[in-house]
Amino acid sequence: MYMWLIRILFVIVGALVGFSCCEHLQISKWQGLTAGMGFSLILVGIERFSKRMSLKDLLSCLLGLSIGLITADLLVFLASKIINKEESSHILSVLAAGSGLTLGYLGMAVTYKRRDEINFFSTTGVLAGRRGRNSDLKILDTNVIIDGRILDICETGFIEGIMIIPRFVLKELQYIADSSDVLRRNRGRRGLDILNAMQKSPNIHVKITEEDFEDIKEVDAKLIQLAKVLDAKVITNDFNLNQIAELQAVTVLNINELANAVKPIILPGEAMNVRVVKEGKEYGQGVAYLDDGTMVVVDSGRILMGQTVDVVVTSILNTAAGRMIFTKKKDEINSNGM
Repeated sequence: MYMWLIRILFVIVGALVGFSCCEHLQISKWQGLTAGMGFSLILVGIERFSKRMSLKDLLSCLLGLSIGLITADLLVFLASKIINKEESSHILSVLAAGSGLTLGYLGMAVTYKRRDEINFFSTTGVLAGRRGRNSDLKILDTNVIIDGRILDICETGFIEGIMIIPRFVLKELQYIADSSDVLRRNRGRRGLDILNAMQKSPNIHVKITEEDFEDIKEVDAKLIQLAKVLDAKVITNDFNLNQIAELQAVTVLNINELANAVKPIILPGEAMNVRVVKEGKEYGQGVAYLDDGTMVVVDSGRILMGQTVDVVVTSILNTAAGRMIFTKKKDEINSNGM
């Protein structure tokens, strides 16, 4: 909101400057006003567009533009030594304008497209250190903060680097914590408590960024855009965010996938003892849970709600949202001769 006020004030000041300089430029006051406002709007547009680009992209364009303009100057200098300035000054003027525009554009376009091949950005100098740090940047979304497991994972050292907390994620957490719904309020407060614990931990480097994208409304879309700008990874447990980010070539670390990877291996045919706590989606099914939260679907287990039963694993379904184990009662397996 404040940034828009600054932009509006800048456009107004630009228009007034153009209005006041009209006499020096020998143009009408309205032309000066329009020119000043137009120039200010162009600068605001460039500033808005540059927010979507990473520092590496901006410097690549600047490098290419500089090389193109320097080459154009050298070309004009060589031409001036060959052509008589007094007789062909208009030719040199056209050559300077044409070569500057052409070579400047080509240099900027080519350098931007081949920016990943430029060693200056990846192996030496200050930018090399910056890129190395960016590869360790991890952006946390709202759901993974509320989930809370990220605190324990970072404490163990399995995830390293800087944990980036965008200001718009903090605002969303605060909004949830202030909700009139008790469950949502408790979730929001839990997320704030997790963040507080992460900031106090000596083993976790947490950084809050003010970077925002005012033209983007959805928080998930802002997270993906921020990851592109910072060349960072997104840590989440949201299946939909996971899918959308991968479609846009943003690296995602899914906490649920990590949890599935470290769960004990269970194979079809293994027996286990579970307590049926609720009915399943399909007719006659019962649902139980292992100690790690894995859902166990018990075939014909609806009538056993509240009871502990021996079951045998028939199949396992692994998804990004978690793992599901399908079982049958052990006595049914035995009675069928299996």
